[in-house]
Amino acid sequence: MARQYFDNLDTMILQALSTNARTPYLEIAREYGVSGAAVHQRVQRLMANNVINGSELLINPSTLGYDTCAYVGLFLRDPSQFETVVDALRKIPEVVECHFTTGQYDIFIKLYAHNNDHLLHLLQNQIQALGFARTETLISFQEVFKRQVPLNNEQ
Repeated sequence: MARQYFDNLDTMILQALSTNARTPYLEIAREYGVSGAAVHQRVQRLMANNVINGSELLINPSTLGYDTCAYVGLFLRDPSQFETVVDALRKIPEVVECHFTTGQYDIFIKLYAHNNDHLLHLLQNQIQALGFARTETLISFQEVFKRQVPLNNEQ
């Protein structure tokens, strides 16, 4: 996909919405001295150009009892099974991200489990059962920070 270029207003709108996606367009408009319609039109254009891909509600996993976050590197036994394996991983609700990667892993996933016993169950009974040559698991003790990509137009 071609790189998108933004003017200052686009960048300010993106910054405001990436900080809080629920910020009313009128609030953004007042802050930057433009009309609410201008902000609305800019957001619609950014969405049409796939710069903004919706918004999401973020649930704190630990409030639902998911206290273990793990990253798992997966080694395919048969690379031709990639699509089948990805479809099967998609059916495991605890798997929240799945990446096709270069380097030592064929697939890299992020998952949440209630605890280490639940993680072990997921790995042994659901993930390894998909026919991987092997897996490597990293447990995250704490997400220190998470952020959007930088919004500057400079390289």
